[in-house]
Amino acid sequence: MSPLLDNKVAVITGAARGIGEAIARLFVENGALVVIGDLDPAAAERTAKEIDPDRVRGFGCDVADGDQVRALLGFAKQEFGGVDVMVNNAGITQDATLKRMTEDQFDQVIAVHLRGAWLGTRAAAETMRSQGRGGAIVNMSSISGKVGFFGQTNYSAAKAGVVGLTKAAAKELAKDGIRANAIQPGLIATDMTRAMPDHIWESKLAEIPMGRAGEPDEVAKVALFLVSDLSSYLTGTVLEVTGGRLM
Repeated sequence: MSPLLDNKVAVITGAARGIGEAIARLFVENGALVVIGDLDPAAAERTAKEIDPDRVRGFGCDVADGDQVRALLGFAKQEFGGVDVMVNNAGITQDATLKRMTEDQFDQVIAVHLRGAWLGTRAAAETMRSQGRGGAIVNMSSISGKVGFFGQTNYSAAKAGVVGLTKAAAKELAKDGIRANAIQPGLIATDMTRAMPDHIWESKLAEIPMGRAGEPDEVAKVALFLVSDLSSYLTGTVLEVTGGRLM
């Protein structure tokens, strides 16, 4: 039986660490050639070498910059001959209450999450159309985009926007054999989330019927499903990876 992503070329943003890194590792295990795009080029290259120097490349990319996103896709074509999969995963947080949040804090989060996903989706679609062999795009949303969280008007707005973007793009791209889907993770155990105060962590755990945080590889497995032929009739969908939190 062939690997699920046998020699497919995947571009993953924000993949030097965390959920993105877990996705890159699982894709390689399933036969993919991967380009890691990250704002920190040294970290991207370091992670690429750690995973598999023959099948993974690192590339510095600010996802909010259209020229850099196009360069990332061009690099993937140069290194591996094309692009079959795009995962728009890069993200930041700038949490503050509505009263205290600055315009820059709002704009930065919108730029990375929503503009970044739009630029990545557009560039990937252009490349995939030109190849004529279809493709799959996954955009990383968040449960915050479904319910809204205190102190995250910027993040919740951006992640809700990612859902709308994904559904609209799915309708436009279906005729070209390109599928677009979104993932909404809940509380996932990464370095970023584990840094929150214990009382906040415990309050979030209390909302999860399964009684635990998710692991990055559990999000990665859903991404693998969405970009493989296992989900060949899915497009415009949003899959919640939350342990049942906030159903």
